[in-house]
Amino acid sequence: MITEDQRLSIKLEYPNLFEVDDNLDRLIKNIELLSYVNPLNGEKEKHKFFASKFVENPKFKYPKLKFDPYKLHRLFYSQRLERIKDAELKDLYTDIIYYYANMVQCIKTIGKGKEFYYNSLNIYGTPTEKDVQNAKFILHFDDEPASVDMETVFSTDDARAYFEDFAASYEFPVNIKFATHIAADAMVSNATKTLLIKRNARFSQNQLLTLANHEIGVHLVTTFNASLQPLKIFSNGFPKNVETQEGLAVFSEYMSGALTIKRLKELAYRVIAADSLIKGYSFADTFDLIHNQYKLNRNDAFSITLRAHRGGGFTKDRLYLSGLKKIYKRYRNGESMDVLLTGKVAMNNADQIKYLQNLGLAKPISHNNLAYSTNRSSNPTLEFILNNLK
Repeated sequence: MITEDQRLSIKLEYPNLFEVDDNLDRLIKNIELLSYVNPLNGEKEKHKFFASKFVENPKFKYPKLKFDPYKLHRLFYSQRLERIKDAELKDLYTDIIYYYANMVQCIKTIGKGKEFYYNSLNIYGTPTEKDVQNAKFILHFDDEPASVDMETVFSTDDARAYFEDFAASYEFPVNIKFATHIAADAMVSNATKTLLIKRNARFSQNQLLTLANHEIGVHLVTTFNASLQPLKIFSNGFPKNVETQEGLAVFSEYMSGALTIKRLKELAYRVIAADSLIKGYSFADTFDLIHNQYKLNRNDAFSITLRAHRGGGFTKDRLYLSGLKKIYKRYRNGESMDVLLTGKVAMNNADQIKYLQNLGLAKPISHNNLAYSTNRSSNPTLEFILNNLK
């Protein structure tokens, strides 16, 4: 991590910028969206939904807010940006403030149906026509034949041991905890630098490899790289960074040889589910589309549907596939991923980050993704699909 003495030296050159950056850091720590949007009663409502023969829409409950949205909005817009004399830096932080003010509004409306959905659209957008075409293209392909690597025989304790062994190759500490109210089987909490494993989940060998490369190889790598940056916005996240960060993470799955057609289809189902929201589908309608029309098993179909409908309509999941497509194209063009691993940044921030580096306000990465050094993917069908996404 950058020392306080080093940061103080840089702050003396840009005192007004660092005042805003420090203020925003204190404000943004309160608003980790995923900690609010995951239902508290997901499993209970899943059983009720199945018992109703898939017709009774779930009634999800969400965590209570730990902040005052009105006060937070006021504090965001009270930042004295006019004191930042560098126009490019001023524009960057203006965009950051608008982005996080929208995030506050989004969290404020969780559980309020369409109101939350429209706020979600401001942050994550909705699938484009090309996104939907790509998803349908992927869904035409058959899954790989069942194998030993695909059998879910590993417990959460097994997963913890696996992730600890995997993380030993990286030069940062990995804190692992079990959690109940998370939508995924494993995920990184950026705020606490923690890898969370869902209690009572079961894992296959391939799933462990996938999650390790996705969560540790990218999400924790960017978390720890961000902590070494002078500016804290690298940790909190640049505007609209999700597509890039998730694209990098799925690309890590691909490079490690973990990405499968089945996993790619999971990302395609997420696009289809997100697209159903703009068509006005209820939870039961989206589930029917995924389970009965596309023939995905009911447990996975419920998970996909829950991720799309949580909060009242959450479109974040549509970005994994488009992110992978863009990162894969970058890889095929021979472009380095290093600048995208400097923290929670987006592809369209690349020039801004280089500008910050020239000013001494950003540092090159200290931790790289180990899977990026060698392509271990050997699935010709997967290559065909990735090369033909529009």
